[in-house]
Amino acid sequence: MLKIGIIGVGTVGQSVCQILEDNKDIITARAGVELVPVSGVVNNLSKKRDVSIKLSDNVDDILDDDSIDIVVELMGGVEIPYAVVKKALEKGKAVVTANKALLAYHRYELQDIAGETPFEFEAAVAGGIPIITALREGLGANHIESIKGIINGTCNYMLDKMINEDIPYDVILKEAQDLGYAEADPEFDVGGYDAAHKLLILASIAYGIDAKPEDILIEGIQNIAPADISFAKEFDYSLKLLGIAKTRDGIVELRVHPVLIPNKEMIAKVDGVMNAVSVVGDKVGETLYYGAGAGGDVTASAVVANIIDIARKGKGSPMLGFKKPLEVGLKLAAKGDIQTKYYLRLHVEDKAGVLSKLTMILGDKNISIKNMVQKPYDENSANLLLSTHTCNEKDIKEALEVFKKENLVLSTPAMIRIEE
Repeated sequence: MLKIGIIGVGTVGQSVCQILEDNKDIITARAGVELVPVSGVVNNLSKKRDVSIKLSDNVDDILDDDSIDIVVELMGGVEIPYAVVKKALEKGKAVVTANKALLAYHRYELQDIAGETPFEFEAAVAGGIPIITALREGLGANHIESIKGIINGTCNYMLDKMINEDIPYDVILKEAQDLGYAEADPEFDVGGYDAAHKLLILASIAYGIDAKPEDILIEGIQNIAPADISFAKEFDYSLKLLGIAKTRDGIVELRVHPVLIPNKEMIAKVDGVMNAVSVVGDKVGETLYYGAGAGGDVTASAVVANIIDIARKGKGSPMLGFKKPLEVGLKLAAKGDIQTKYYLRLHVEDKAGVLSKLTMILGDKNISIKNMVQKPYDENSANLLLSTHTCNEKDIKEALEVFKKENLVLSTPAMIRIEE
């Protein structure tokens, strides 16, 4: 028998207990040993929870209990969970966490502390999709060329409704909040930060890159306008918030932002609150992982899968899946060194000479136009909607600054990256 202590018995923690009870026979058969949740820690003991385990409001009741074999951390946050997990590992207890923010900031320190003590975190990225296992094990023979992930279901649901049903951003945000997909303060989701935390975890496994959220490009979906939706439809694009990691010339790009992606791409077909991750390996080609990315049972399923894995394997392999440095010499690309295609929305006066000045500035920055349409804005102005061939991020940014400096645009230009 292995005894389990759960720190944070909320929706996911209660589901973990329920799954271990409901599926006890098959879990025991797969683990080779009975897995028993025995105690939990909560902030509010007066709140009713649908569990039969002993509850406490003191984490040390689990951490100092020598009979507890596996600690499941479901607290949320960064520094307090870090202290809790660190103490558990130092006491030789195996740990399972679903805490993406914790790992975004402390994954390398925790790997060093854990050593051969099992530390698993499948539920931290994409809920029920076993993408961590796929990267660490199933694709272990490959150099990973790229990762593109829809790893925030809230944003995918909202963008799906905006592009397919013409629902304005403010309206669909309120709907997402009413349905429980978005929090009362939705910034963590719609601002791209949730997806960024998950991308950093995947990039560490794929490339051994030690980066923090502050080091990478993060943009949310708040500024998507109806004109952008119109352009996407006209040129057969879907609009997604993607976490992207890709290698090029000894550097790795890590970025989270809205993306225009051709409708023919597999990942473009993922709608609603579902998640999907496309991984391209140098030997296997593209593989796509699809499924539910959130929810009590979904996340708890991944947590219990990690508990079973610990029971079967005993001492753990390295947490991030490598014993020696990966991709020696690979460095994180500066934000301005990103290379991709771009869509621009420019609100301009509808008069002769404006377009030629804009194209001249783009040409001076080595930016060539691929497609362009003009849409009326009012009697005296128009929206120029254009896409470019591949160019550097810093060149696009500099061109947009020149547009503003020379008063060629009537409002702040909008930019969305294109992945083809």
